[in-house]
Amino acid sequence: MLLAGLSGVGRGWGDQMDRFASEFTTIVPDHPGTGASAPPVGKWTIEGHAAALADMVRSIRCGPVHVVGSSTGGAIAQVMALDHREVVRSIVLVSSWARADDFFRHQFAVRKDVLLRQGSDAYAQASALFLFSPRYFRDHYERVDAWCRQASSTDPATMSARIDMILAHDQLDRLGAIDVPAMVLVGSDDVCTPPYFSEELAAAIPGAFLTVLTGGHLIYKEDPGGFHRVVADFVHRH
Repeated sequence: MLLAGLSGVGRGWGDQMDRFASEFTTIVPDHPGTGASAPPVGKWTIEGHAAALADMVRSIRCGPVHVVGSSTGGAIAQVMALDHREVVRSIVLVSSWARADDFFRHQFAVRKDVLLRQGSDAYAQASALFLFSPRYFRDHYERVDAWCRQASSTDPATMSARIDMILAHDQLDRLGAIDVPAMVLVGSDDVCTPPYFSEELAAAIPGAFLTVLTGGHLIYKEDPGGFHRVVADFVHRH
């Protein structure tokens, strides 16, 4: 199960969907309230997302699943492993975090302000500075620009609610109760969720180990082959 980041839209995984589908039965859902999924009932929370996605696994009778969650998807994966253990076989937490700190809150306060004051296009342009490494920006600007054009369709009200949702995520003190195989993966140049967040996750989850690839927050786009190899190898082992 591939869980997308803050956008919540499964197609954001790009060619990783085909890469994983060539080896595994692969589920790529849209988060509640994004893409083709119905909005959540009541307040937007990571816990509510985890419950909805766990219910989806139960309804299609395909679990337990290996959950690969990028950023916000990684936050959801943490809660699925804690509160819905029976549907989870293993977790891979990519470019994620367990508890917001001052840097994280400041970053998203600025990004949310840009979104609400200047609109979705400016928000996408500003967000790209956090999501791609400078080297990738320089070497593949046309891909970054294409991502910005796609991301400019973001609905401000939905994204604002999702930003509030991720800022409220705090599972750090519970991670010691996770008892499924876990890998934590991050890009060395991740500005959005710097590597120290991943170090914190790996240290808190029993038996987890940390893998660092060269690249930024969207490491599965910057190093698609390397990302797929290390994640697929982990899943095959379990």
